[in-house]
Amino acid sequence: MIYNVFDEDLLTWYREPWFKRQYIEPAPIPDIINKEEEEDKVEEIRNHRKQECGIQFLVHCKEYGNEYN
Repeated sequence: MIYNVFDEDLLTWYREPWFKRQYIEPAPIPDIINKEEEEDKVEEIRNHRKQECGIQFLVHCKEYGNEYN
């Protein structure tokens, strides 16, 4: 059974950015195709790596900047 619980020790306090260049605009809201899933348009897969649980991909989506890869 999976419980909807989060460990509070993993949280950190939010700090305002000291410099304007540290502020990142929030990502645009993805188009909702059906009511259950969100969908982004993938432009390219830029990299990949093997992890213990499988393979992770570095994906670049259209309409997003490089900071959201």
